[in-house]
Amino acid sequence: MRVLIIKTSSLGDVIHTLPAITDAAAAIPGIRFDWVVEESFAEVPRWHPAVDRVIPVALRRWRKDWRAAKDSGEWQAFVEQLRADEYDAVIDAQGLIKSAWLARKAHGTRHGLSWRSAREPLASLAYQRRHRISWRQHAVSRVRQLFGAALGYRPPIGLPDYGIPKLGEPAAQPYVLFFHGTTWTTKHYPVPYWCALAQQVTQAGYEVHLPWGSEPERARAQRIAEGNDAVRVLPAMNLAALAMEISAARGVVAVDTGLSHLVVAFGVPQVAIYGATDPARTGAYGKAQFHLKSDFDCAPCLRRECRYDGESAQKPACYDRLPPAEVFECLIGQIDTYRGG
Repeated sequence: MRVLIIKTSSLGDVIHTLPAITDAAAAIPGIRFDWVVEESFAEVPRWHPAVDRVIPVALRRWRKDWRAAKDSGEWQAFVEQLRADEYDAVIDAQGLIKSAWLARKAHGTRHGLSWRSAREPLASLAYQRRHRISWRQHAVSRVRQLFGAALGYRPPIGLPDYGIPKLGEPAAQPYVLFFHGTTWTTKHYPVPYWCALAQQVTQAGYEVHLPWGSEPERARAQRIAEGNDAVRVLPAMNLAALAMEISAARGVVAVDTGLSHLVVAFGVPQVAIYGATDPARTGAYGKAQFHLKSDFDCAPCLRRECRYDGESAQKPACYDRLPPAEVFECLIGQIDTYRGG
């Protein structure tokens, strides 16, 4: 059986799809997958042993200049790749108009979410088989159920298996990764708290490694590292290099960011910090994961900007309730519990 997956982005959404592939491979011997994914995330599907062909798409880049994409031949080359094979099923696991549009260009019976289940209901009109999947569960569970409904099996109950092996052994000098970079200002753990946490972690005998993906993130990493020789600001890394760094870490502390989901996929102990957002449906989900949620009155507000105007020692105010000492205690507990995998 041959199946095409349409799940282009974001990083977290792409990673959320991996357990469904593991389920399908266990339920249907010999099943193989091809996957349409944004070019910047194309590395991720290649890590799963049931994925044969990755078809990169550049919608994010092309929409800035569609004419250039067509004139260069990039768009036509992509469509030719998409139509090169006949599939037993084409599963749009994203439920967006753009992903449904891509699914229509492939050869095979199109499966997707129903009108009430899709993030963009109009997308459901593109499918030949529509599946109603409850919103009242984590995104990983939704994708697992969609694949089960489309391919005719019952997904197993329990924590997800992301199906990708670790890329290396723990480093000789143990270190903890801090994923401090994210999008919304309300997702950012305060820098003074990061500094205090780094001090506690290094005093416990670990190095702290700080990745970054933009100039503002590098500046923040340098502030966190200032005055502590056991804290390293890492060089710029692509996704494959970051995966190696994660795989060799003893533990991770992360804010609400796509990279926290990559940590889950490798089964590395992690403490994920949530202030303005709610991990119930899209948080880091799997073995060795601990969610620290603020119990501040207005959390989770699900807002990009903090609107709290009362007195607070930190900004955003919700992180007052998540001091570094609590994060450190949870981190050490996670590392001790899952030592050795």
